Parts: sequence; C-alpha cells; structure tokens
Amino acid sequence: MVQVEVMIQFEGKMYLTNVITESCTPDEEIQRMAYEQVQKQWKNRG
Repeated sequence: MVQVEVMIQFEGKMYLTNVITESCTPDEEIQRMAYEQVQKQWKNRG
C-alpha cells in the first residue's frame, strides 16, 4: 500500500487529497478515487 497526494479540481477550486492504494494502481484510477473522495467530503458537509 502507498499513500499518494493528488490535486483535484472540484467546483472551480483545487483540493489536495490523499489516496491510499496499491502501488500498481493506474494513474487514471487514482485520479478517479481522489475525485470521488473530494466529492463525498463535500456532500457530507451539507
């Protein structure tokens, strides 16, 4: 397992988030996971 820091643009703003995943995970999958993570965090605020 590795921790990857990812910058995600969500609703016009940039967010830095961490994704913990296997080292062989493709970049596209890491980006998708990071976006979903930021999206979930915003939904839980409302």
